[in-house]
Amino acid sequence: MGFCSKCGKPLAEESRFCASCGSPVNVTESSQSAQFESSQQVTNYNDAEQNKGMAIIAYFLFFVPLLTGDHQKSPFVKFHTNQAIILLLTSIVFGAVYSILSVVLVFLGFIFGGFGLLATILSLGWIAILVFYILGIVNAATGQMKPMPFIGDKLTILK
Repeated sequence: MGFCSKCGKPLAEESRFCASCGSPVNVTESSQSAQFESSQQVTNYNDAEQNKGMAIIAYFLFFVPLLTGDHQKSPFVKFHTNQAIILLLTSIVFGAVYSILSVVLVFLGFIFGGFGLLATILSLGWIAILVFYILGIVNAATGQMKPMPFIGDKLTILK
């Protein structure tokens, strides 16, 4: 029995794709490197299983894993704490831009009228950020270390 190289979940015998994440299973590895990777996957899988709770908490209160030191003990918690901090910073930057553009759009709306569609499109940004938070929580709960789309793989705060 092996483990998926993407998500670390156990693989069924002779499976060609991971049942959890759908990644193809690489069957051409040499037995020695496969054994090393397999033991590393078990460690990652165990780390994810043992630290799911703290990784989920990071999306609500990012500073808790930092205060407890769990981000230093667990690569899984460190990854999700980093993702949560990136999402928080993205939310702050988007909030500032949204506030400025809202004032400008209200002012221009009084003068020219008809900027409601643009304001609605800007509001969809908040929905996207909420979806990213939910996606991060789901990834943490399922033991996956997938970066957030567009923003999660571009920045590393915790090293």
